[in-house]
Amino acid sequence: MIEKFTSFIKNFIKNIFKNKQNFKLGLYGPPNGGKTTLANKISQDWLGENIGSSSAMAHETREIQIKEQITIKSKGKELTFNLVDTPGIATKIDYEEFVKLGMKEKQAKKRAKEATKGVIDAIKWLDDMDVVIIVLDGTIDPYSQVNITIIGNLAARDIPVLIVANKIDLKKANIKKVQAAFPQYDVVGISAKYGNNLEKFYEAVFKISD
Repeated sequence: MIEKFTSFIKNFIKNIFKNKQNFKLGLYGPPNGGKTTLANKISQDWLGENIGSSSAMAHETREIQIKEQITIKSKGKELTFNLVDTPGIATKIDYEEFVKLGMKEKQAKKRAKEATKGVIDAIKWLDDMDVVIIVLDGTIDPYSQVNITIIGNLAARDIPVLIVANKIDLKKANIKKVQAAFPQYDVVGISAKYGNNLEKFYEAVFKISD
């Protein structure tokens, strides 16, 4: 009886939060997985505008970016949320990596410092998330310390998770490997750059948000 009551209270509280206007859907993952590209695609699809800039160089997004009141539709249903695009999470950010890519030392050190702060902010924001989309580069081995750490943090917080295997337009993409790495979660393969399989992605977002 106590267990039923506890379950009822949890569901009741959950539904209250879902009805709020500040329902937060966060995009998380390692650098260069395509979080901002996906954020821009979602925002373009439903608001006609971008949320931020992206580039081939890691840690282009170094601050939390928010686009409020996005309403998506799928199969007669609607879902409104604040989209939170977070900096790429990394265990180590070395300014020398940016120097190797042609950036001047002073600028590289500044970028590394901002990126490190961005990682800390992203982790802090986890407590505010109602649903998290983990965006992974589908061409890269998913069995990394960063991915395991992100998943562990979300599991500890009991936050609903959807995993996106991005870049399926590339031949090296391997969705099955991502599914095998995290069998406890739904995995959707997409190309955020070209918009491939976005309808299935939106359907999955509705499912995880129920």
